[in-house]
Amino acid sequence: MKEKATFGAGCFWGVEAAFRQLEGVTATAVGYAGGHLENPTYEDVCTDETGHAEVVEVEYDPSRVTYEELLDVFWENHDPTQRNRQGPDIGTQYRSAVFFHTPEQRAAALASKERGQRSGRYRNEIVTEVAPAPKFYRAEEYHQRYLEKRGLASCKIPG
Repeated sequence: MKEKATFGAGCFWGVEAAFRQLEGVTATAVGYAGGHLENPTYEDVCTDETGHAEVVEVEYDPSRVTYEELLDVFWENHDPTQRNRQGPDIGTQYRSAVFFHTPEQRAAALASKERGQRSGRYRNEIVTEVAPAPKFYRAEEYHQRYLEKRGLASCKIPG
């Protein structure tokens, strides 16, 4: 039985690539969620007026990878203390968000967020939104597996 998980962690290209490396992840799709506009395009979302976040929808086999392991990848691949931005990318579309599909995912996300806050790993408060999964709008095809199509391993922001 496959399950879904949805995460917003800044630009979706690198986050999707990170999830695709996990054994037990059976599919990924990048898209938009959490806004008010029906069927948004990338251009719409980039205006920072639709309320959508760039997200990755992950389909996974829970007998091979746990939701907690997905959360670990989520936390490792962005800075959850930056409100509405990741590095040079600024706007609500780059917000940190866990969109849960079940009560168990909600509980796991909140517990994971609290552990991260208490860990001392972050100087600032974690601002990650934890909310019910809204409607997911699949992004344009050229965004799907973007880094893989270009032979890039990641889109890490130079330090």
